[in-house]
Amino acid sequence: MSIPGLEGRKVLIVEDESLVAMLLETMLEDMGCTVFGTAARIEDALEMIAGDSRPDAALLDVNVYPVAEALDRMGVPLVFSTGYGQGGLAQGWEGRPTVQKPYTEAMIRDALMRVLDIRNA
Repeated sequence: MSIPGLEGRKVLIVEDESLVAMLLETMLEDMGCTVFGTAARIEDALEMIAGDSRPDAALLDVNVYPVAEALDRMGVPLVFSTGYGQGGLAQGWEGRPTVQKPYTEAMIRDALMRVLDIRNA
């Protein structure tokens, strides 16, 4: 079921576990989002965002700080996913939006709505 405010939003996924990445793709599509791209490696993600097109938001595995830095410079809101919650973030990234693995579709939806500043209708 599409979520008002998320419909058509382009979301980048950077996740090295293919099953988790596929699950995220399905969740995003169910919410009405468009998957901007899915990358398992930092280099691939950086290449995806190097062009003229940019995502509206990103879901990042916690260990891809070079991608987070690039997206942050571009002003793209991001959400980290980690098995350690906020405590799993590197110094300087504390307090950034985070979902803890294992997460649910509702957790992903809420995090995206928060970083995209979408109010519930």
